[in-house]
Amino acid sequence: MQTYDFIVVGSGSAGSVLAEKLSASGRFSVLVLEAGGTDRRFYVQMPLGYGKTFFDPAVNWNYKAEPDPGLGGNADHWPRGKLLGGSSSINAMVWIRGAREDFDAWRAAGNPGWGYDDLLPAFKALEDNEAGADRWRGAGGPLHITDCSNSVHPLTKRYLAAGQQAGLPLNPDFNGAAQEGVGIYQISTRNGRRMSAARAFLRPAMKRKNVRVEMNALATRILFEGKRAVGVEYQQNGATKTARAGREVILSGGSVNSPQLLQLSGIGPSALLEGLGIPIVHANENVGANLQDHVGINYTFKGRLPTLNQILRPWWGKLLVGMQYILTQSGPLSLSMNNAGGFFRTDPAATRPNMQLYFQAFSTVIPKSGERPILTPDPWPGFSIGLSNCRPSSRGEIMIRSSNPRDYPRISANAYSTNADVDEMLAAVKFVRKIASMPDMAEIIEEEVLPGPSIQSDADLIADFRKRSGTVYHPVSTCRMGPDPTRSVVDPRLKVHGLEGLRVIDASIFPDNITGNTNAASIMTGWKGAELVLEDQK
Repeated sequence: MQTYDFIVVGSGSAGSVLAEKLSASGRFSVLVLEAGGTDRRFYVQMPLGYGKTFFDPAVNWNYKAEPDPGLGGNADHWPRGKLLGGSSSINAMVWIRGAREDFDAWRAAGNPGWGYDDLLPAFKALEDNEAGADRWRGAGGPLHITDCSNSVHPLTKRYLAAGQQAGLPLNPDFNGAAQEGVGIYQISTRNGRRMSAARAFLRPAMKRKNVRVEMNALATRILFEGKRAVGVEYQQNGATKTARAGREVILSGGSVNSPQLLQLSGIGPSALLEGLGIPIVHANENVGANLQDHVGINYTFKGRLPTLNQILRPWWGKLLVGMQYILTQSGPLSLSMNNAGGFFRTDPAATRPNMQLYFQAFSTVIPKSGERPILTPDPWPGFSIGLSNCRPSSRGEIMIRSSNPRDYPRISANAYSTNADVDEMLAAVKFVRKIASMPDMAEIIEEEVLPGPSIQSDADLIADFRKRSGTVYHPVSTCRMGPDPTRSVVDPRLKVHGLEGLRVIDASIFPDNITGNTNAASIMTGWKGAELVLEDQK
């Protein structure tokens, strides 16, 4: 059994950063265990290729949540990355850090060092923003952020104008002074290729002699001596193997896999573990609890002007944009489907936004089996305005079903399970229609396709968004951070309460969800977490 200073379980958004920063000095050896395989795949590297990876079991865990009463009984599809880079290798690449108030609330909850001003240096250090450095943005860091202002679809200008006509300011940088308003999204790409955490952090680290990455290695159990984590058991190519950690075991499996591995290892709700015959190492009712996720819906319109549908659907259009991408690494295939978006308040009296917008210059009403039909959109000129809630009050849980590590855990999202979440989404979908009714949009809309003009009453709007909503893939808080071991899983230094030599460093530690896409904050958590680990080694 080989011994490493650190074992990092998971090579995703946070795990890749940990591997790079913990190994940089050359003092420490790092083993990274990744359940999936390589990220060197065409549809992973091509930004708009994530339509192809949305259901691909070669790179995707393809989780399925429990049938959810809040979603009309639907069992939601939960894609999570199962490859180097984790979900940063299959996501939509929108780069949103979160609001100042989000992180200040983390600090106010008893987590020193996690306020906005504490974390801004980490965000700036890891970024290489194409728009250049300023008070908020970073330049020269390992992760490149692309400014898409000059490459978005022409319809995006109409969306931005309509948003302003509806009362929202034009926002040039959602990661700058303020979040509210409409604007063009920055994305994590470089030279037309996806800038995953693997590309920015893990690949450079893998060139070092003190870093070892084991792929297709499913961690099955944390090994303990008393209350101290000393290693990890994993399965690889049909064999069960073990590796020892001389200093720490760090879980970076994300909001599904980190609580799952803790529970499989005897750390979690006592009744659950006893019922499954798993010996309890440390009882903690919070492991897998407090699940928070953003839930979203699209309103889709048939337009009077061409959209990306007319380019991406026909064979000759696919050939054209394919050649453009291969020859110049530009064009529609080099972007996210979310060209623009924004943040708004459903209650004008509120002090900050609670809803996020997404503008997509194409539509995918007609389904295609086996993949998300991004590359085969509808045969008519369609576009969508989507939205998602930012800080829902509904809470769910992720709990193992058995002691078998290959059995997927039970994901209970409990979407729209509070009146507050239903009321704000009702107000939000009405605002989407308001944007669509503004002059710059209304004059190019032939009809609303989904949900359609027959859906008008509050009851019908609620029934529609329950039926058509789904996760926007931002689960957090299942190993939440906090000073009180009766209400959290890890302390403010990300050490698991009641145990030694064990940390969780990924989005599962978020005390509460953030306002916007979670990938940037997940990568920042890896950066901040690595700093904490290195400080404690001194």
